[in-house]
Amino acid sequence: MRNWLAILAAGVALGALPGVAADESAPRADWREIAWPFPRDGWPAGRAFRCKDAACGSEIEIYLRPKIGFCNCDSGVADDDEVDRVADLDLMSERFVPREAGHVIRIADMPGRIRGYDLNMSDGSRRSAVGIAVSRRCDLMVAVVQGRGDASEMKRVALEYLASPDMTRWMVAAMEGR
Repeated sequence: MRNWLAILAAGVALGALPGVAADESAPRADWREIAWPFPRDGWPAGRAFRCKDAACGSEIEIYLRPKIGFCNCDSGVADDDEVDRVADLDLMSERFVPREAGHVIRIADMPGRIRGYDLNMSDGSRRSAVGIAVSRRCDLMVAVVQGRGDASEMKRVALEYLASPDMTRWMVAAMEGR
């Protein structure tokens, strides 16, 4: 009986190896930090990142920053209108149009909303964008993702990156003023 259990355990372990190897070899997006490209405004500069490898689908950029003391302390990010107002889309273009209703998300244990947009850039080109606003107490963390790719794919890749341990640590520390 023990031999059968040992054989069964070995078979299960060997059967699991290809799945582990496949998971570890899955393409991971390669993000590089870039300089904050926007002029100073009433909020401190944030952090900006670019991904232009195949794992991102196309070149996309994420701009994120905390807005301390800028959130409704009771309701957090309540609706899509709030995402439209706070998510810094206007730093890229004054001409942005929501492409869909937003939905509830949670990043780094902060609740909020995410919404897709079409951007009409000043040079006449068009881009896809994703606005993100999450809150902790009376503070906001806002992010904008923009690029020429498919908005749903940009959203997926960006949320995966924002959920990474390094980004989660930075967001939590930034929201705590560190």
